[in-house]
Amino acid sequence: MKRIFLLRHLKSSWDFPELDDYDRPLNERGDRAGPLICRHIDTHAIRPDVVLCSSARRTRQTMDYIVEALDGVPVCYERRLYEATAAQLLKRLRELPHEVESVLLLGHNPGLHKLASGLTEREVAESVPGLADLREKYPTGSLATLTAPLEDWADLASGLCRLRAFVRPKDLEN
Repeated sequence: MKRIFLLRHLKSSWDFPELDDYDRPLNERGDRAGPLICRHIDTHAIRPDVVLCSSARRTRQTMDYIVEALDGVPVCYERRLYEATAAQLLKRLRELPHEVESVLLLGHNPGLHKLASGLTEREVAESVPGLADLREKYPTGSLATLTAPLEDWADLASGLCRLRAFVRPKDLEN
């Protein structure tokens, strides 16, 4: 059984129109949500074998918030994850070595949202808590936890995964 954690970067700023999109930083709302998602990851003992992180500024800053909770998990910063489509993200996951049992992918919409929706497309939303919310919208800072009945990442395909949890920063504010 493989586990996949899909984390969308925290809320980013549009205050600097001269910056390229790749270089946009987090905004105040993103900075407020950072400790919340970190605490959630720590409390739920989310410790993937590896993290695949877009190298864009806002994803690296999101990673800065959660790195301590991940307790030494190796992080691979990859430019190709920036603006990646769902198909490209799926291809990257299929490249993971067999011995990797779990991965956290930290990336961007719309690719991340479409990937999560596609991987869970066979599930009925009414019978899975959080699935209707995931399919409707994948807000910044949201974390989906999926499981896939696989031995090898190369076999990962649409519809194979089950959603185990979907958490948004607003769910953690209390």
